[in-house]
Parts: sequence; C-alpha cells; structure tokens
Amino acid sequence: MHQQPIATALFLEILKRLRKRSLVTKQYTGTMPKLPECDNYLLYSHNPHLVCVVHPDGVQGETCLDFREDPNAEPEELWQPQGASYYNGELIVQPQARWTPEQQLELIDWHPMFTGRCPRCSAEFDRDWSARVHWDCQNPECGWMDDTV
Repeated sequence: MHQQPIATALFLEILKRLRKRSLVTKQYTGTMPKLPECDNYLLYSHNPHLVCVVHPDGVQGETCLDFREDPNAEPEELWQPQGASYYNGELIVQPQARWTPEQQLELIDWHPMFTGRCPRCSAEFDRDWSARVHWDCQNPECGWMDDTV
C-alpha cells in the first residue's frame, strides 16, 4: 500500500538527478536540432518537445541515417504568386518587364542594334557590337541619340 508513493518518489528523484546531469553536459539552445526533412519522417512525433522516437534529442549532424519517408505524408505545396518561380526550392520573384512584348517587337524593327542604321538619317553604324554601349548617330547633321538605355 505504501510502496507506490515510495516508488513514485524514488522515480522523481532519479529523474531530477538525470535532468541535472544532462543540463550540466548539454547546453539548451531553445530549439530542438531538427532537420528540414523531419516533418516527412515516418516516426516524426509532431511534438515540439520531442523530435522523433528514434532520436528524442535530435540528430547530431546534417543527415539522419534512420530517415524513412512517411508514405502518408502530404507533399509540400509549392505555391507561387504571379510573376515568380521556384528554382532549387527557393521562390524567385521575376523583375517587372521594362518593355511590353509589343514594344520589344517594335524596337527590333527600328533600333540600330538590330537594323545597323540610324532610325532618323539611315546612316550606317559600325557592326562592332561587342564594344558598343550607346547607339548615338555619328552623323553631325543628324544628332540622333539612343535613349533606350
């Protein structure tokens, strides 16, 4: 009849000593060492105080040798907003286009980079495009300047 309180007291004392010993050897960082793939682990506990059944304190490295994927786990949804894409799991927002597709097609029709001629006086440009940044007309009578840059 009195053995149950004694056993409980003894268990609590042993637990207290074990906790003290583990606090001395381990420093608590505030978070469990959990890997990103732990959420899809077959034995994941879904408990913030216990990472998994096999490794209650978490793993000690970048990978877990005991990892087994849960076949019933829901796949991660890779939702992406309009104008963004996922590359290697990272969401990359595409920059806004400076020109509309119609403006880009029109630019091909008249810009000296594509035609090789000045849009105002039709003077021919030097075809060394590798070093050219500005496409201003060299004809002193014309004076056309490229403002598309």
